[in-house]
Amino acid sequence: MIAIVYLIPISLILGVLSLTAFWWCLRDDQFDDLEGDSYRVLDDSDDVPLR
Repeated sequence: MIAIVYLIPISLILGVLSLTAFWWCLRDDQFDDLEGDSYRVLDDSDDVPLR
């Protein structure tokens, strides 16, 4: 029963931190170009040759 006293505030704090990080990423436009990265992985026209 004592564990609940510790676990509930910890879970609430972690939830608030997760939501804060998610909203911060949305505000800074981290999720703007989701398709660009997938096309960049498949692109073979690198300017620098591999060794």
